[in-house]
Amino acid sequence: MSLLSVHDLKVHFPVRTGKFGDGKSVVKAVDGVDLTIDVNETLAVVGESGCGKSTTGNAILGLAPVTGGKIFFEGRDLSGLSKAERKHVWREMQVVFQDPVSALNPRRTIAQSIAEPLVIHNFPPAEIAARVDELMTLVGLNRDQRDRRPGALSGGQRQRVVIARALALNPKLIICDEPVSALDVSIQSQILNLLIRLQDELGLSYLFIAHDLSVVRHIADRVVIMYLGVVVEQGPTAEVFANPVHPYTEALISAIPLPDPSLRGKRKRIVLKGDLPSPLNPPVGCPFVTRCQLAESQCETDRPPLEPITETRMKRCFVRQH
Repeated sequence: MSLLSVHDLKVHFPVRTGKFGDGKSVVKAVDGVDLTIDVNETLAVVGESGCGKSTTGNAILGLAPVTGGKIFFEGRDLSGLSKAERKHVWREMQVVFQDPVSALNPRRTIAQSIAEPLVIHNFPPAEIAARVDELMTLVGLNRDQRDRRPGALSGGQRQRVVIARALALNPKLIICDEPVSALDVSIQSQILNLLIRLQDELGLSYLFIAHDLSVVRHIADRVVIMYLGVVVEQGPTAEVFANPVHPYTEALISAIPLPDPSLRGKRKRIVLKGDLPSPLNPPVGCPFVTRCQLAESQCETDRPPLEPITETRMKRCFVRQH
């Protein structure tokens, strides 16, 4: 049984349209997403801004309203939970957001920020103090920093504080929403290596939301590619990077910088035409049809299903058959 299982997840937002706001429409931010995460596994969700990846994470956490579909955590259906029941789930499922500056209260000390989940769950004060010291050591912070405030720390140190807070209740799953995109490149690798070490030591599972495929290749076991609210390809990271099947995945991978300058002329760069379509007016057929160089007439009228290529890989494309 998977730790997390998401079936046909939909998150639709009603919006007002028209010159005077008298019209009504729906933004299908997430429109039928399926994914699973096993124990001690990292699943990356990748795509451009506006593809629905962060909304998917928020829906799993209960921070965005679910229009349809089911979310199961350790086999338990999370739909319709009471506030008290959801509070128990949050002990097992935590989040690390993109920007550590906005994620931390500037008036609270580092110790107070890390202790916040423990206080909410009514841990004894002595136990809280000991746990905060333990967590600071675990994420590579010095204990003499416990009385400092976020403004006195570097970006990487602030993100370590956020990670320590996420670990406070010994969760099984952490949703990492662009956790290194706000950091310098040199610091990104330190935080990624920290997450990998914590996973090995604590048996954590990650849902890793990102747009940087270089980061994903470093940390993820499997990858899900999203476009305009739907999954277009998924599979083991090494296989997807070695042989992308969907044209959108192929374009994303072609844009990854190559460290060896001698190799840069040997890989064809695929430049996508146009912009991401408005979610208020998505294409009738394949979501990617307006930007796909391989599109055929069927792609304009019919939506391709997400279908298996092998036992471990899936794609949503009429044109690419393997």
